[in-house]
Amino acid sequence: MNGTTMVVLIVLISVGFGVLYDMYKKHLEFKEKTLHLNKQNNDINNTLMEKVTTLEQRVQVLEKIVTDEGYSVQKDINNL
Repeated sequence: MNGTTMVVLIVLISVGFGVLYDMYKKHLEFKEKTLHLNKQNNDINNTLMEKVTTLEQRVQVLEKIVTDEGYSVQKDINNL
C-alpha cells in the first residue's frame, strides 16, 4: 500500500465518521424536541381532560334539574 492510498483512506474514514457523528447529533436533537413536544401535549391533554370532567359533572346537574318534577310544574305554571 503506497502513501497516497493511505492518505485517501484516512481522509475517507475521517469524513465518514464526521458524517456519522453529525447524523447522531441531529438524531439526539430530534429526540429531545420530540420529548419536549410530547410533554407539552400531555400537559394540554391533562388540562382538557379536567375540563371535560368538570363539564360532564355540570351537564349531569343540569339533567337532574331539567328532569326534576318541580321543574316541570314550574314550566307548566309559566306556560299558563
